[in-house]
Amino acid sequence: MAKAERDQSITIKTAEEIAKMRVACQLAAEVLEMIAPHVKPGVTTGELDQICHDYIVNVQQAIPAPLHYGEPPFPKSICTSVNHVICHGIPGDKKLKEGDALNIDITVIKDGYHGDTSKMFHAGEPTVAGKRLSAITQQCLYLGILEVRPGAPLGNIGKVIQKYAHANRYTVVEEFCGHGVGSRFHEPPQILHYYSKDSDKILMQPGMIFTIEPMINQGKRHLKILPDQWTAVTKDHKLSAQWEHTILVTDDGFEILTLRAEEAGWRSTL
Repeated sequence: MAKAERDQSITIKTAEEIAKMRVACQLAAEVLEMIAPHVKPGVTTGELDQICHDYIVNVQQAIPAPLHYGEPPFPKSICTSVNHVICHGIPGDKKLKEGDALNIDITVIKDGYHGDTSKMFHAGEPTVAGKRLSAITQQCLYLGILEVRPGAPLGNIGKVIQKYAHANRYTVVEEFCGHGVGSRFHEPPQILHYYSKDSDKILMQPGMIFTIEPMINQGKRHLKILPDQWTAVTKDHKLSAQWEHTILVTDDGFEILTLRAEEAGWRSTL
């Protein structure tokens, strides 16, 4: 029926695998909850990375997936993307200033399975522009999640995200996308955050697990990669925001595996 049945590269998770994913995803969510009080003016992104690293390794007895991942190897345990950084910001000596917007992206490995999630934070009092962009981007994520159900094409996710972002006069980054996740950090299918008719060729079905992680820009969608070969920034230096959850397709809809306690009433925000 669905392309996933024919394309063996898209894995349908077993009940045992789903149970392991629930554990890994909740650990990732806990890291975001743990780090929140530490995000304030004057702290460095490197300090935030060290706190998260120690918590993942020593408290959760898990593995920070980004550390040494990829080519060149990512040098830190979390991604910290400040203001006009779209994604993959490398923690360092940069001190957060009052009003800075910060995305922290967490992926942990527990018992061989990955939990992947990110959240926007603000150092001190957010700017009006930063607060609005963050809120609209989170709404984009939630609207995309509501499109997840068996039999629906993947293209529905990107279509609703793009429509809402554009209606609010923002743009959608197209160079990065959500992805399948499980025993591998990144696996098929790709989850685009804009509409492409090719995405309609793949239908969702129970047991699929993937991330939805829209990156929304205040200005134009175009980006450039810095010489470190990881950090992606907006070309016009305007703000960017991102939120991410790992989603399980269930028999009758979806389950947000990385849901945090603070999001208990998320549907009422839409």
